[in-house]
Order: sequence, then C-alpha cells, then structure tokens
Amino acid sequence: MAPKLLALSSLSSICPFPIPNSSPSSLNIYKFHTPKPTLIFCKSTEPQTISESEPEGYGAAAPTRGDIYLQRQQVVAASSSVLATTKKKKKKKDNIFKISNLAPCCYGCGAPLHTSEVDAPGYVDQETYDLKKKHHQLRKILCGRCRLLSHGHMITAVGGNGGYSGGKQFVTAEELREKLSHVRHEKALVVKLVDIVDFNGSFLARVRDLAGANPIILVITKMDLLPKDTDLNCVGDWVVEATMKKKLNVLSVHLTSSKSLVGISGVVSEIQKEKKGRDVYILGSANVGKSAFINALLNTMSYKDPVAASARKYKPIQSAVPGTTLGPIPIDAFLGGEKLYDTPGVHLHHRQAAVIHAEDLPALAPQSRLRGQVFPSSGQNLDSQIANRMRSSGLSGLSIFWGGLVRIDVLKVLPETCLTFYGPKALQIHVVPTEEADEFYQKEVGVLLTPPTGKEKADDWMGLETKRHLQIKYEDIERPTCDVAISGLGWFSVVPVNKSAGISNPVSEVTAGELTFIVHVPKPVEIFVRSPMPVGKAGGQWYDYRELTEEELEIT
Repeated sequence: MAPKLLALSSLSSICPFPIPNSSPSSLNIYKFHTPKPTLIFCKSTEPQTISESEPEGYGAAAPTRGDIYLQRQQVVAASSSVLATTKKKKKKKDNIFKISNLAPCCYGCGAPLHTSEVDAPGYVDQETYDLKKKHHQLRKILCGRCRLLSHGHMITAVGGNGGYSGGKQFVTAEELREKLSHVRHEKALVVKLVDIVDFNGSFLARVRDLAGANPIILVITKMDLLPKDTDLNCVGDWVVEATMKKKLNVLSVHLTSSKSLVGISGVVSEIQKEKKGRDVYILGSANVGKSAFINALLNTMSYKDPVAASARKYKPIQSAVPGTTLGPIPIDAFLGGEKLYDTPGVHLHHRQAAVIHAEDLPALAPQSRLRGQVFPSSGQNLDSQIANRMRSSGLSGLSIFWGGLVRIDVLKVLPETCLTFYGPKALQIHVVPTEEADEFYQKEVGVLLTPPTGKEKADDWMGLETKRHLQIKYEDIERPTCDVAISGLGWFSVVPVNKSAGISNPVSEVTAGELTFIVHVPKPVEIFVRSPMPVGKAGGQWYDYRELTEEELEIT
C-alpha cells in the first residue's frame, strides 16, 4: 500500500517535544494505513533533536524501510503464485474439450492443416499457408485432398476395424470414433441420420454410447432413391415401427432428401424448437449423407437466417468416399450463437464398404432411383436348362449371385416364389444350379461377378465366408413375407407367390408354410431379416401399420 507523505507542520499534534528548525525537504516520514491506526509518543529524559544525518525509522519499535520493502515483495510474490496456480487449473479444465480448436483445420473435412506430407489429409502448400496465416484466414482453407474429392477422385484415408482397403490410411476408425466421445458429456441436441437404402446397416443401434442422455432427432436420408410411386406415409409408419423395435427414444422422425430438399424445412423447425441454446451435432455412420444434409440445412435456413447464409460459403465437402469428414467441423449457423457440428462418420466393420477395394466403392453408391429387379421374370434371358428347371419347380435347387458380394442358395420355396432385389445397378444377377455354384464363383469372380473388379483384386478377395441359414414362415401369400437386408448394400424382398411369374403349376391355394434359404456374404458383413418395407405402388396397397404388443416389445 502506497505511503503518504506528511509535512513537518503536522507533527506538532503527535510529538510533545519541540522540533528544531529543519527544512521540509530534509526529512520524510511515511505512514502506512493499517486496520487500526495507532499513535506512537516518544518519551525521553533528555532534550530530543532530530538530526539530518540520523537514519530514518530510528528506534526498536519501527521497521526499517528495507524490511518494509521486503515484506511488500514477499506478499506480491505469494499472491502471484496463487493466481498462476489457479489459472493453470482453469486451463487444464478448458483444454479437455477445446484442444481440437487450437489448430486450424480444413473447412471441408476437418483435418488439421499442415505443409509436410502432400498425400495426407489437411495438406496445404507452404506459400498458401503463409499467405492465409498473414491475413488470419487459416480457417478458410480447403486442403488438397478435399479439392480432389470435389472433382470425383476416390481417396480413402481411414483404416483399422471398419476402415477401407486400398490407398493410404492416415487415421483409424477407432481414432475417429474417439473424436466423438466428448459429445455424451456436452449439453447438446443430437440429429441422428440413417440411410433408407441401408436402414439396418446404418442405424447405429448403440448411438447412446455417443450421444449420452442428450435428446435425439431421427432423420432418414436419401428418400429420393426409393422406387417411383412409393407412399412416403407408409414408409414413415414403417420407420416408426422399426425404431420402436430397436427401443430408441427420439423426439421426432423426419423423412428427407438432401437432393430435392424434401422434409428439410421440418427438420429446421424442429431444431429451432428443441436446441434451446445448445449446440447441434449431426451424427451418423460413414457415408450416410451428413455433409449433404448440412448443406441442404444451410440452404433452407439461409432464406431467413443471415448467419446461415454466410456459412454456406465455407460448407463441408461432399463425396461418395466413406470417411470424407475426418474431424468435427464447427459451423456458425444460428443467430443465437450456437454451433452446428458436422462430425466424422462412424465406420462400421459389418458393412460391405469395409471389405471391398477403394476403387469399387462407387459401385455401392446408388445415384438414381432404385428399380426392383424381380427374379424370375419373363423378360430375362436364361440358359435353356435353367429356364426349364424353373418352369417345373421354380427357384428350388438354384443359387443366385448378386454381383460378387452375395450368394443365395434356394433350398425350399414354392414354385411361384420370387425375389425382388433393391440395390446398386452395378450389381448384376446371375443364376446357376447350386451344385455348380462353387466352381462358377471361383471362375467368374472379378470377371462376370463384380465387385471385386479385375482378377488382381479377385486374387486377394476373401470370398463369401459367412453363411446364414434362414427359415422364413409366411402366412399371407398376397404380400411379401420379409426383407433380407445386406449391411452396406441393400435388400431383397421375398414374395411367396408371384402371380405374374407364369409358372405352369400354380399353388395359390397354399396359404401358409415355410421358405428356406442359405445366404453367403463376406465374413464381417451382417445379414438382417426384417418386416418388408412398403416400397413402390404395390407397397401402399398391402402395408398395414400396427402397434407392437407388449410381448413383442419385450422380445425386441
């Protein structure tokens, strides 16, 4: 505390002894304010004089100026150390979730920017980096990999369990999942995306491990890929029923198309209603369409929100390559200051994309509406031996190949039974007698049965190692019995009796029974048997929504 300088004229009220003539400049007396100021009276038997040569603070009761100075320095040093310790503790707490924001990242994929490795995600040439850094624009840079992806190049970067073979692998699927681990500890609104073409494979049944107790809005993407004349109301009921079976509590369900913007405005209204000051995280499996959905979201919001309109200039990159986004990308999209986060896709090892070569990935991504391939049908060119066999006994005893990724052995079906395939057009259907199926696959994989494409990839191909025996009961021949979904690919629908199949021995009087198949897929790929999705014009005619019973809820 700063001392106050007192003039000599004020000392007469303090000291009872006379003060000799002295110049005010020759004596300085400092007084420190204390909580209880006290006055010290000097007593002596001899006349007291104050000499100009006497040291200041003379007497045992008064501390020297050096002591006072040292005491003050010790107090300042102690207080500084306490403040420094407190700041360190605060910094450690803040760094738990903000460490990823310290390094500037590519706005297209979220990878940290660098100038070292040309092929790595986040690479920027040194000249561009220095220029953007000088003008404080590092967060407005698109890395070299994103530029190539935007021009249609297929460049994978994710390896590990759920990653992709072929090309360089710069990050593992486990590391990407770890980047989402903090979401469950945040107060956030989670928008979960599911691909309608791969509903079961992309559903993320354990999404609560990532989202925690945060509220979830369920958004179904790529609705524009469903067959023409599909009744979306029926599909919406089917999605709600399937979600209830998976026991996932959500705020609402929305059917959307990022391409045609169908349903996007409803999601915008729901987000504005439910975010309540919280950040919004877009979660979903890899290649489910998160970046495309965010672009559609910003496009819809920009009509009324100037913040969203400005955010469209630096939007995440879109690509058919699973694993395009490699880090959380914060986007200023709301007037209230909340962030919209594009997140890395959750890479799942049980999807077909995790087992095929990177160059074959485009074959798994449908680009236009699905058209069900009915087998058998009158318009197919079949070998005469196969055709005669099918006229007499239908599909029993035959093996159907769906590209080089799926094989279906038909053991026991009705003569009028047919299968309808919904998936990428690049996968062709081939049929052979079951006794010849193994030899046919070894000979034609990579050639006639693709993907894999080319003999070189076929030589390293693991084959169809997983077999699942399916016994499917039917009670109504007028509607599909079930769908058999292949994770990461699509599905085929099982119809017990196809009246347009042209079988010579109809069995329409049969009303109930059992169909038997064996389905072969690559080892990690999963097979799901589910209630049939009501697609196409016929789907709206036979579909009937019903509430689940308590017994069914307990089983699921």
